[in-house]
Amino acid sequence: MEEKFDKKPQGDKRPSAKRAPIFKSTENGPDVPDFVQKHKTAFSGVEVINEKAEQSTGGNLKDHDIKKPEKKVSLPPKLPARPKKAIVGCIIRRTLLCIGAFLLFVILSVYVLAFSIAHGPSETIRNTLVMSALQASATKWAPGLFLSQKTVDEIVEESKKIDVDIIDVDDYEADENEWDDAIDGMKLIYDNGTKFKAYVLLIKDPSRVFVGPSFDYSTASYGKRIFDACQAEGAVAAINGGEYPDNGFGTGSRPMGITYSKGKLVWNDANNRTFMGFDNDNKLIVKEGLTKAEGEALGIRDGVSFKTGNLLIENKDGQVTFHYNSGDDGVAQRTSIGQRADGTVIMIVTDGRTASSIGATRNEIIDMMKKYGAVTAGMLDGGSSSMLYYNNYYEKYGIDTSRLDQWQLKGLVNKYKAFTNPRYMPTFFMVKEEAK
Repeated sequence: MEEKFDKKPQGDKRPSAKRAPIFKSTENGPDVPDFVQKHKTAFSGVEVINEKAEQSTGGNLKDHDIKKPEKKVSLPPKLPARPKKAIVGCIIRRTLLCIGAFLLFVILSVYVLAFSIAHGPSETIRNTLVMSALQASATKWAPGLFLSQKTVDEIVEESKKIDVDIIDVDDYEADENEWDDAIDGMKLIYDNGTKFKAYVLLIKDPSRVFVGPSFDYSTASYGKRIFDACQAEGAVAAINGGEYPDNGFGTGSRPMGITYSKGKLVWNDANNRTFMGFDNDNKLIVKEGLTKAEGEALGIRDGVSFKTGNLLIENKDGQVTFHYNSGDDGVAQRTSIGQRADGTVIMIVTDGRTASSIGATRNEIIDMMKKYGAVTAGMLDGGSSSMLYYNNYYEKYGIDTSRLDQWQLKGLVNKYKAFTNPRYMPTFFMVKEEAK
């Protein structure tokens, strides 16, 4: 039987074409061409499909109705599923690899930058960074990575050069109403410099200031944190004291340099350091080096030692001398103690290591001491040792506690910035409770 093509499109006037059937039906079935017979095996699928299709359509088999045999595609064998632990381990390894690569990039970038600064054209920037690194015990080693020890020593020596400024003690002006709003016989003042935040504590009665805590340095394994030390001594306020062996993670079990507490010589290792302390007349003594014999002759009751070259302001025969630094000693967290001519004790602590308070220089501390009327002053330990404690100061001064960190809620006035918890230290300048 023959089959016509599908209807032509509407409007097409061309005569309809006829086409020959693909296969003719015979009594023995469809008449299959000879070439198909020769390749019967290959086309067996076609015969079956055509035969079934023709039967189902009543013999009306169209060309597009013929189904071609499906090609069988051989798939690769299915891999066994990876264990869940293996997948998690792979993710962890890749994550650690990415973090490690990032840290390596940061370290290399910092090294290249530091090396460029160390050997660049600006010696001022280089010297500032070197001295700033040397101020902190945890980074004292850093300058040696980029500079020779000889160069570092030259920078340190340059920083020790002093320019002296002298004024008469009578040039200071006293504020008669200053103590009208005092609390606990003290005044806490927040005073910010151009690039640092400072905390100033004025103590009217110098006899209240002493060195603590009291423990046996020769047998102690650890010093004390400022909170615990003040609690043990019943002190209302304190700042960190003198020098102690430290590499950034020290135990603070013993001081360095001659040390007095409550009228007794409690430590003497013969290390020559700048001494800062009070005599029996409650006068602040700051001098380069102090022997046991000199301490007895001066009647020292409390005092500590810190490195050398830390005499900031001295008073001799009514002449006040300011020992300004002509070099660059870097910026850092600082702690200093001073005294007015009327006996008022001045304690200053500055923040550092933050964008809002990068730290203060030696000269800036001198200027601040001068601003508050100091006729005598010395520089104490700094860096992450710099701390000012004042018990319940936020309640006494109406400070919003929601803005304070965990250490400030324990009584720390300044912001503690370090990679570790507050230091264990052997000495503090403490303030007794006000006499009732």
